[in-house]
Amino acid sequence: MDHINGLFEFIKHSPSAYHTVNTVKGLLDSEGYTELYESDRWKLTVGGRYYVIRNGTSIIAFRTSREARGFMITASHSDSPTFRVKTTPESVGAYTRLEVEKYGGMIYYTWLDRPLSVAGRVVVRTPEGIESRLVNLNRDLLTIPSLAIHLNRGVNEGAKFNPAKDLLPLYSSSTEKGTFIGTIARAVGVEPRDVLSHDLFLYNRDEGRRIGKDGEFILCPRLDDLGCVFASTVAFLNSSEGNSVPVLAVFDNEEVGSETKQGAASTFLRDVLLRISGSEQSLSVALENSFMVSADNAHAKHPAYPEMSDPDNAPVLNGGVVVKYNAAQRYTTDGLSDSIFRTVCQRAGVKVQTYCNRADLPGGSTLGSIANTKVSVPTVDIGLPQLAMHSANETAGAHDIDSMISALTEFYSSSMLKKGSRVYF
Repeated sequence: MDHINGLFEFIKHSPSAYHTVNTVKGLLDSEGYTELYESDRWKLTVGGRYYVIRNGTSIIAFRTSREARGFMITASHSDSPTFRVKTTPESVGAYTRLEVEKYGGMIYYTWLDRPLSVAGRVVVRTPEGIESRLVNLNRDLLTIPSLAIHLNRGVNEGAKFNPAKDLLPLYSSSTEKGTFIGTIARAVGVEPRDVLSHDLFLYNRDEGRRIGKDGEFILCPRLDDLGCVFASTVAFLNSSEGNSVPVLAVFDNEEVGSETKQGAASTFLRDVLLRISGSEQSLSVALENSFMVSADNAHAKHPAYPEMSDPDNAPVLNGGVVVKYNAAQRYTTDGLSDSIFRTVCQRAGVKVQTYCNRADLPGGSTLGSIANTKVSVPTVDIGLPQLAMHSANETAGAHDIDSMISALTEFYSSSMLKKGSRVYF
């Protein structure tokens, strides 16, 4: 089945981490899942379908089962590199620009000269108290203009950007202060004086599209990591019941280290699993029969820079799901977790590729090893192969999305049992 149009719609409706979680929530609601709140006591029923949200940007969903002996968990992240709007947002000079600061490690020049907008969360005063509201201005509102080549003759020989000077988006020809907050206030239906604070981010307005001779590639914003969030969610909803509790975990703040109350380094996942298990002892037993897939994209071999990849462990677009390895454990894959996931892919009829950094180049990190410090289970790091990671637009293989969905659907439908050195999966 071709899920590309579904992926494009998912990403279109997910311009910020807040909207990503809201989009996942909408899919869960449509399938009869019930929202739980961490502030309440939970009364879970056998066969129940539930989800819980922390701080608007992380979500964990699960289904309960009488015969469950462990958890089958996927972990992906809701955030992408972008620019965050500062609390005092307007910089007034010849024009009005927005004051922003970088969030995560983006490729700066890819954000220039394209239509941008703003989305996120606004915190407002109401007669009933303080309320958080989603906002997406959802129009071509901003751009970050380049300096003309006539004024910067060396631009094509390598450009350096100062985020505090070169990367502030153009907002208005007016120099009147307060208009941006007024725009935000109107979008959420309050007076400007009732906007108490905000968590707002820029996003690229380009929509996903198929490219290539036969439409075999996709070009889209935020593929890292919304491609994995989408694939994990579809697989979670489509999977059949096994002897384990399926758990869909989507965390925020991976792009800035995950060390937040809603990140993979937080207590969120362990808190939820403990409440499902009912006691520390029951959780400890369940974790011995659990497995986690950390899903975050991988660097594909670049056609112009093949020398930047490991010669024997470099995936290609449309070559299948990627298993990622790193001796320093920035990726958590080991021999056992690799073998288990390859077994899953074999059952699903999905091709598997391998990724290692070139030995003399440092790589990034992802959710797996971070989450394992709180919930210690065998974990494999996987991803979709892609080019131009952390660009405003990223490129991936159209066929790899279906491969990941098939693999994760099979994973969620499976269960694990450990007996000494032997694992039954």
